[in-house]
Amino acid sequence: MQLKKPVLFINFKTYAEATGQKAKQLALRAEQLSKQKGASIALVVQATDLRLVSSAVKLPVFAQHIDPIEPGSNTGLILPEAVKQAGAVGTVLNHAENKRDNSFLSKAVERAKQAGLLVMACAENTIRAKQIASFPVKPDLIAVEPPDLIGGKLSVSAAKPELITDSVAAIKAIDSSIGVVTGAGIKKTADVKRAIELGAVGVFVASGIVGAPNQKMAIANLLKGFD
Repeated sequence: MQLKKPVLFINFKTYAEATGQKAKQLALRAEQLSKQKGASIALVVQATDLRLVSSAVKLPVFAQHIDPIEPGSNTGLILPEAVKQAGAVGTVLNHAENKRDNSFLSKAVERAKQAGLLVMACAENTIRAKQIASFPVKPDLIAVEPPDLIGGKLSVSAAKPELITDSVAAIKAIDSSIGVVTGAGIKKTADVKRAIELGAVGVFVASGIVGAPNQKMAIANLLKGFD
């Protein structure tokens, strides 16, 4: 599956406002706006909500994590094929709230690909982004997110624009097919617009949407940055 770009990734995390039936409601709001605006939106949901959300909407749904395991005795771990069968088209790996070393991450990218999943791997800086782009089996996207700005009031595109431009240049020099996404503190139309101008093909947003008083309005405002 190919994602239409630019794309807005909505990370549901484990917020109460995006769990269970509320996850489904948020997904439906996002799908309505996607249709109205002709915009690309992907939903990143908890493993327990994958089937619920993917059966409710036609938007691409990503798992928040998978483990580099084969079917078998792996209690408590997340099998790539299981999230695929639950309706996920892709997975996020190495989010700042679930960091893994490069050995784990490289194996996880490979297993996700074997299961037919798209992969967006997260990197905290340009150095890590270059390492991930150099894996034998490469992710489709690398999301560059400085941990110190996640959930904050300053967006990465305003506070650290050079992180985006440097990462785009470094990643493209290794493999031009890998798209660069960015996130951390993105809450306004201008934040998105600037990120795209700096070379990102999408943005990764959580609290700016999930925790907004009006989730639908928050999504609409961010999508304006793609115009």
